[in-house]
Amino acid sequence: MPSDSDSRPATGGHGAHERKRSALAWRIGTPVMVLLSGVLFAISYHHSDGTDLRGGRYTDFASVVKVQREDTNELTAEVATLSSEIEQLSAGLGDRSVNRAQRDVETLSDPAGLTPRAGPAVKVTLDDAADDVLADETRDPLDVVVHQQDIQAVVNAMWRAGAQAVTIQGQRLITTTGIKCDGNLVSLQGVPYYPPYEIVGIGLPALMLDSLDSDAYLDIYREAVADPRGGVTYAAEVLPHAVAPGYQGLLDLTYATPMPDA
Repeated sequence: MPSDSDSRPATGGHGAHERKRSALAWRIGTPVMVLLSGVLFAISYHHSDGTDLRGGRYTDFASVVKVQREDTNELTAEVATLSSEIEQLSAGLGDRSVNRAQRDVETLSDPAGLTPRAGPAVKVTLDDAADDVLADETRDPLDVVVHQQDIQAVVNAMWRAGAQAVTIQGQRLITTTGIKCDGNLVSLQGVPYYPPYEIVGIGLPALMLDSLDSDAYLDIYREAVADPRGGVTYAAEVLPHAVAPGYQGLLDLTYATPMPDA
């Protein structure tokens, strides 16, 4: 009769083989993991353009808006520099047709809003209601938040009064400027801005104040301002002197064109 020791399977060789395979896996797997980690770091750096990809960098939406606005300002400054270089190079060509085009550009730059304007002005400031009013879910959002149409009404009243130039948040308005609601913010030239919104019109203050005071839409807005429970705010003041910078954004227009006949 065989002994107990004879009936047990011999596991010594099998265990040694498993340990060799495990050691081999570690020797191969570790360099592979290091290599993959390096590739991931490289991809992250490329997509972040050298910035931090972690969510903690943008603690709130205001930080995102600030970064986007700074990027926009940098690109706008670069466009202005390149445009100036193009003008200098064009002026040095000595070509009659180029010189004629340059004179046309100079003639049209001011009415197009591309040159600065300065003089007496009226500044209108619109702002959302206080935080405790905004938190009141029983209030109509139209009465407690500044909307695109509110800003547009102020701008239109200034234009009707003969304003020579109008700015919003310091940005010059031209005929193609779009003012849009972007969530709870207002977007100008594609850049979002937080309230309070400052609209400045260069022109005759008396005429602009009369136009603002007689505007039917702004009368409704001012009713919300006068709500004893609190609401949006409105303030108008005369500025002895203000400067509206020339428009510095892109001037290319995108428009639809008919498809060619089949």
